[in-house]
Amino acid sequence: MPHAKPPERHAVQRTGWLRAAVLGANDGIVSTASLIAGLAASSADKPALVLAGLAAWVAGAMSMAAGEYVSVSSQADTEAADLALERRELADMPDHELRELAAIYRRRGLDETTALAVAQQLTAHDALDAHARDELGITPGQRAQPLLAAATSAATFTAGALAPLVVTWLVPREQVVMAVSVASLVYLAMLGIVSARAGGSPWLRPTLRVVFWGAAAIAVTVAIGNLFGTLTG
Repeated sequence: MPHAKPPERHAVQRTGWLRAAVLGANDGIVSTASLIAGLAASSADKPALVLAGLAAWVAGAMSMAAGEYVSVSSQADTEAADLALERRELADMPDHELRELAAIYRRRGLDETTALAVAQQLTAHDALDAHARDELGITPGQRAQPLLAAATSAATFTAGALAPLVVTWLVPREQVVMAVSVASLVYLAMLGIVSARAGGSPWLRPTLRVVFWGAAAIAVTVAIGNLFGTLTG
């Protein structure tokens, strides 16, 4: 007796939370490390560096959460408005909506008879769900979730920001720039590898991409810090 094939699990099903998680962690590492390294290059003392890192962590996490909540709420509002409109159209002109659904299936390759039969069966089962999925592209598993997006971004920003902050706390003042820069690039490389694996893609290009832009941000802020320290020294 043949074994039943296990259900397939595609990486695209993770894109919603994976995007928010990667964005939050990357921003937490890069923004906090850049701020600390830039201030350290300007000759700020150790307490100022730790305080700046703490401020960057709290402000960044709140900003990420608020930004994600507002943007995803806008998406959720648009989805709700489209579903409300579709619900009214189904009530007011069901025949038109049936033909519209059948036309979608014809464009996807079904013949006219089959397309109409499929549209009729799906309409009888759950008309709104069929139109939401096939006309609007809204599926239950990918509906906008503002609170989840906000919490994910805040949590992953915190995880990213704590990495350079802990390094700043542990190393001597004169080693902060180098230690924070190296540690942050290592963390970014790890983030690139983990996110690529979670997304089911090759890891090298995403890792190089995230490390390159992180290094560029840190280098620019360190250069500005050095310039400011020279001018005010």
